[in-house]
Amino acid sequence: MRLFRKHLLFIFLASCSLVSSAQETLVERLPSSEEISLTSEDDEAPKEKKKKDKKDKQDKQDGTITINDQFAVNLLINFLTILAIIVFIYNRNYHKSELLFTFFAFNLVIFLLTFVMNHVKLSMGAAFGLFAVFSMLRYRTEGISPKDMTYLFIVIAVGLICAIKLDTISLAIVCSLLVLTTWLLDGNVIFKRQFSKSIRYDNISLITPAKNAELIADLKVRTGLNIYKVTVDKIDFLKDVATLEVFYHD
Repeated sequence: MRLFRKHLLFIFLASCSLVSSAQETLVERLPSSEEISLTSEDDEAPKEKKKKDKKDKQDKQDGTITINDQFAVNLLINFLTILAIIVFIYNRNYHKSELLFTFFAFNLVIFLLTFVMNHVKLSMGAAFGLFAVFSMLRYRTEGISPKDMTYLFIVIAVGLICAIKLDTISLAIVCSLLVLTTWLLDGNVIFKRQFSKSIRYDNISLITPAKNAELIADLKVRTGLNIYKVTVDKIDFLKDVATLEVFYHD
């Protein structure tokens, strides 16, 4: 009887020790409440991002265009950038108002077209049709100067940059760099603006290279321009008239 009690007590103590060791192992394996909260918070961000990407992809497939506050901000930055480049730099330097409508219209059309193409999935046929429409656009006017073509490229580039998905700070920095670079290079800050003009000159006795200084001085008095260089294009000895190309600073 005593031996049976001893064996029963030994079995009870052994079972208690096994239960306690199992509880300690389970507690070590279970994560704490802070770890659970951190894990849940870390998992929420990728889930929200996946949901947003999925929604954007679905909207693009459905052809849904969402005009929100970001669209208005990007359009405002685009307008202010073009206003600074065209009105306060280009028009102030060259006083050409006939191309202002072209610059603003090109910029707005490129901005809207890029914005729509970023949100709408175009088929292959629609893409080729759009390319064909742009390929038929030609200007049946006089040749545009390299300077005007450069500004036209700038306004197109600004429209493209402002229509893509950039955050407001990055977009403002990029547009500010464009305005600053244009002002430094074409604002008579680093380089002096140079102009040229073709004129007919009657005193052909001064067109010889030996009298170049006298020719420039005479042209300065007659034209009132700050001429620094003169080239001879044509000479008509029968009429005693020469066609000159004068280069001057503003």
